[in-house]
Amino acid sequence: MDFSTQKIVVTGAASGLGRATAQVLRDAGAQVAILDRDASGHDVADAMGATFQSVDVTDEASVKAAVTGAAQAMGGLTGAVNCAGIATGETTLGRDGPMPLANFKRTVDINLVGSFNIARDAAEIMAENAPDPDGLRGVIVNTASVAAFEGQRGQTAYASSKGGIVGLTLPLARDLARSGIRAMAIAPGIFRTPMLEGLGEEVMDGLAQDVVCPKRLGHPSEFGDLVKFIISAPYLNGSVIRLDGAIRLP
Repeated sequence: MDFSTQKIVVTGAASGLGRATAQVLRDAGAQVAILDRDASGHDVADAMGATFQSVDVTDEASVKAAVTGAAQAMGGLTGAVNCAGIATGETTLGRDGPMPLANFKRTVDINLVGSFNIARDAAEIMAENAPDPDGLRGVIVNTASVAAFEGQRGQTAYASSKGGIVGLTLPLARDLARSGIRAMAIAPGIFRTPMLEGLGEEVMDGLAQDVVCPKRLGHPSEFGDLVKFIISAPYLNGSVIRLDGAIRLP
């Protein structure tokens, strides 16, 4: 596939999986717009030759402005990758009482509603593209998690938000089929991101022991490589791909 024709927005791309994905796509020749709430995204974008748009994925006006601005800067839009999200841990009933409902809502609002918010505005722009020989005009890739299938203690909010991404995938693909837009999701396992590195090598080594094979944490670039493959494989649609070294959370 000639990635020089691709114009892709990546949310949460100032760090972690989003940043690695943006770099993989840039290295392949695609135009990339980094969408992030963190102003450090400016420096990340400059370093990789991308553009930057500040965004709050939970805000309709912010998303509309960011997606539209990115498309204008790149001269179009052919793909959207949703990596923006938060990982939360809190039990339903703790020592101080029930989990505050606001905490549950915030997790779902950022991880699930935010992904749909980006997807719907990106789809509107991509629907105006000229179709390729398969009648395709673009692709959306959302980020789920293995927690969507095996949520652990303290992950009611997080697992629910990622389970929502899994449930969103097929109907989104069906909704957008008439516009020639594919929808996919990736469910990553435990990846070596800056957030996880903050726990220290000993903790990360312990987590790696639960991975079946290879016995290590995932490299963020491997997530980016899968995004790149999905974009280049037009028959992939409406599915969730686990990228986890066969881990099954206990």
